[in-house]
Amino acid sequence: MNIIRLIGRLPGYVLYPIKKSPAFFVFMFVLGYVCNRLGTPKFEDTGALELFVDLYALCLVLSFIPWRIRRWAKGIIYAAMYSTSIVDMYCYVKFGSTFTPTMLLLIGETTGSEASEFLRSYVGWGLLGTDLGWVLLILAVHILYNVFMAVARRKKLRLNMDMAMVHRMEAVMLPLLGLVCIVMLEQGIAKRGDNKKAFVRLMTYDNIGDVEHELTRPDKAELYLPVYRVAFSLYANRLAARQIERLKETTAEIRVDSCSFRSRNIVLIIGESYNRHHSQLYGYGKPTTPRQAALSDGGRMAVFTDVVAPWNLTSFVFKQVFSLYTVGDRGDWCDYPLFPEVFRRAGYRVTFITNQFLPQAEEAVYDFSGGFFLNDPELSKAQFDVRNAALHDFDDGVLADYDRLLADSSFTFGGDSTANLFILHLKGQHVSYAQRYPKDRKKFSGGDYNEPTLTAHDKQVMAHYDNATLYNDSIVGEIIDRFARRDAIVIYMPDHGEECFGGGLHVYGRLHSAEVDYRLAHEEFEIPFWIWWSESYAESHPDVVEAVLRARRRPMMTDRLAHTLLHLAGIGSPQYRGDCDVLSPLYDTDRPRLLKNSADYNKLKAEHELKGKHKGVAQPR
Repeated sequence: MNIIRLIGRLPGYVLYPIKKSPAFFVFMFVLGYVCNRLGTPKFEDTGALELFVDLYALCLVLSFIPWRIRRWAKGIIYAAMYSTSIVDMYCYVKFGSTFTPTMLLLIGETTGSEASEFLRSYVGWGLLGTDLGWVLLILAVHILYNVFMAVARRKKLRLNMDMAMVHRMEAVMLPLLGLVCIVMLEQGIAKRGDNKKAFVRLMTYDNIGDVEHELTRPDKAELYLPVYRVAFSLYANRLAARQIERLKETTAEIRVDSCSFRSRNIVLIIGESYNRHHSQLYGYGKPTTPRQAALSDGGRMAVFTDVVAPWNLTSFVFKQVFSLYTVGDRGDWCDYPLFPEVFRRAGYRVTFITNQFLPQAEEAVYDFSGGFFLNDPELSKAQFDVRNAALHDFDDGVLADYDRLLADSSFTFGGDSTANLFILHLKGQHVSYAQRYPKDRKKFSGGDYNEPTLTAHDKQVMAHYDNATLYNDSIVGEIIDRFARRDAIVIYMPDHGEECFGGGLHVYGRLHSAEVDYRLAHEEFEIPFWIWWSESYAESHPDVVEAVLRARRRPMMTDRLAHTLLHLAGIGSPQYRGDCDVLSPLYDTDRPRLLKNSADYNKLKAEHELKGKHKGVAQPR
């Protein structure tokens, strides 16, 4: 009978950790649940079970700690939970985003006067009427509860209750509550265990690039509590700081032995999410690139036919394009100098105008990962003489920034004492495509497409993409116009390709977790790439023009672009490598082109051509 009674009481024993810290469990559960439901990224319905398991585990750990230490431990946890919840909810109320790594980066760069001005501008009694007010209300009730309990203990207040009845109720209720607790723990572990594994996986990488790639997985971790988001932001900034420190060390290793200033004005235009098979230059059947087509017909543009991006993630591409590192080299990208630093060291004036990589409070981790090495104050100063300070809805803002900076910064074109490198980074065709072009620039609509396998929605998405491509063409044309009367050479490349219902799949965007096969490479890694030169440049640099025309059919991957840029500038440096320079006679045409550091594009393409399913490098749809 005693054994049966003991078994009957076992479920009640499961409640022991919660009974040791009941107020802690209740207030922290209410805080976590309310924070999640008031506007921050909402967990699934089963997320409440994970919150239950997390808090139970905390209570279990606390139950083994002596009371005198336990109360201090709970105080620390309270401070962490409430402070992160207040900060996270404030960020959501004011900036429309939960706490991000970029917010932490901006806080670290804020001076005392800036912080004081921020508090005067953004903190006021009006916040009590927002969702943040609920978090503050929970905190206030918790404080009042603790004050009441402290007074009750000091005055030895006791409730006048029939203790025999209380014990009888406990004998019945505790086993029932224990059973409920067991069920919630079992369900929480079963339904949310994978999320916790993903969180552990996310927080154990050793570089920010791997973290970003992890977040592209469909089973990525759901950071459902403010404390997790703040912890992740701290972790991401620590990883980025490691690479920044290494980049700063490489700055001291830069050597420029000579510079002939072969090209006095070099322009690098970097587009975004450009499926080259939606370009007239590569056989597309709709007039999406009339300006570029006209430039090509004019005879002063070399359209490269076999170029791929090393990644289908912007930040990965930027790191490998800006660094003199190439895929397969020893070490990591941050172990090599950044090419704008080399240009500045050689005597070039470097201008960087970006419509994506400027730090913003609501910036996603992808932009943080791609821009941290461009926005670090010391590295930015080492790379650029001139930068823009604002982002724009459309890429005509890049043109306006160029015109304004050109006037404000006293640029000098021509002469033997001036040399300029311009890097213009566009939003291009970044999703959502409908937001990448002004409404009055619409040309294509869903009815223009006769694809029988596509739905009306799919056709409209494709129309938006082609309209964005057409708008991008106009921006590129405007940039060319600004250099048509200069002694200038212009390179155009996007960061990567994009899915837009090609290859038989009804998808758009990018399939980050998919295995890299030829179909994926065809859509997401093959990119348009061309070099244009002005008439005066052709007259003064016939050797360069000849080298460009000779190179346009060579296989290329953009991780080696920096070495070609050094060639165009005539920079002599130990860091320059002729085998990586597509314009050099030493260029290695047999080098494997590893996509995502895994699949060799050369082999994928050769195998596909052997199967006879697809001839040539670019076909109209």
